[in-house]
Amino acid sequence: MESEYVKKNIVARGIAYALVAALAFGAGLVVGGTGATPTVIVSHIPLVGDGLDSTPNQGADFTDFWKAWNALDTNYVVTHASSTIPTTKEKMFGAIQGLAASYGDPYTVYFPPVEAKAFADNISGSFAGVGMEIDVKNGILTVIAPLKGTPAEKAGIQAGDLIATIDGKSTDGLSTEKAVTKIRGPVGTTVDFGLVRDGKALDIKVVRDTIQVPETKDSLDAASGVYSIALFEFTANSADLFDQAFSRFKASGAKKLIIDLRSNPGGYLDAAVDIASHFLPKGATVVTEDFGGKDKNQVHTSLGYNDVPAGTEIVVLIDGGSASASEILSGALQDAKVAKIIGLQSFGKGSVQTLIDLDKGSLKVTVARWITPAGHWIMGNGITPDIKVAYTKAASPEEKDSQVQRAIDFLTNGK
Repeated sequence: MESEYVKKNIVARGIAYALVAALAFGAGLVVGGTGATPTVIVSHIPLVGDGLDSTPNQGADFTDFWKAWNALDTNYVVTHASSTIPTTKEKMFGAIQGLAASYGDPYTVYFPPVEAKAFADNISGSFAGVGMEIDVKNGILTVIAPLKGTPAEKAGIQAGDLIATIDGKSTDGLSTEKAVTKIRGPVGTTVDFGLVRDGKALDIKVVRDTIQVPETKDSLDAASGVYSIALFEFTANSADLFDQAFSRFKASGAKKLIIDLRSNPGGYLDAAVDIASHFLPKGATVVTEDFGGKDKNQVHTSLGYNDVPAGTEIVVLIDGGSASASEILSGALQDAKVAKIIGLQSFGKGSVQTLIDLDKGSLKVTVARWITPAGHWIMGNGITPDIKVAYTKAASPEEKDSQVQRAIDFLTNGK
């Protein structure tokens, strides 16, 4: 899943798909997926391997560490039937986990050997889940977006829901990776979510299933002459599928286009760059990968298809479930002033992770951040719409939801 992208072609999300299918990229954290669409934030695959610098830091005073180690050995008494005395290896794993946690970055984490294997399985395996992407935001496990047509969406889970409990157990302090392992499970079994939405507690039960998520959907609204292309994920197939939809748009003769990225959690960086290339001249910046001075910045540029019909007016729809590659694409089009952004503030997932094999376990480390062409940090900020519009569901199948209707009004009336 992403390194925020597997260097060659993924984006980052630090997120986690409680999906279900084969995973294979690195932009967040996936728990299943569609063919090759998962989520995990890995940047350099194959993994770094060993050969890492193990020289002790002579400036670090470990006196208190060893005092604590010995005090625990001397004084700790087991008081619960479920408690055990950790082995020396388990103590070291715990110490490394604490070291990673001290950076205060939810995407920089250490996986002991067992968890490291599970994480690797997430990247390449096929699992059952509920079909939503999750992340830790402001210290709280949060639903980024339920994916279209999945058990999570059908059960009523919404983008922005706070996950207080999973199967009755608190998620306080729980990482996305560990949450994913709790959400994943056999097809047909049930996972019970204790949610908080708009300050109200909700209990929603979801039956796990194998997730099949549609990647695109396109159509022409005959009444307004507006063509819409909805993109639900950025997978290895998304660029080709968008190309097909874009060809149908051009063949329709329409000169007004909506690109709907709402509740799209992101995915492959290459897909975002390829799609942006329809709207930007060759060499135009799509996004910059900023390594904070520890490596040379990498600028990802348009391939230069630049084949949008002359005179086409474009709106991109986003919301709080738009993350990662969705933010890269919408940010690039907004900064280039080729599209108006309508909807709500996007999620704000814009960091890049790499996975380092420590022999005994793995370390996932944030190594870079995504910056839009105009210099805006995506991480923690997201993309701000040019026109903010709250979502109101369509009253009937013949009508449009509030954000789509506002986009149509803008494209047809110019305001």
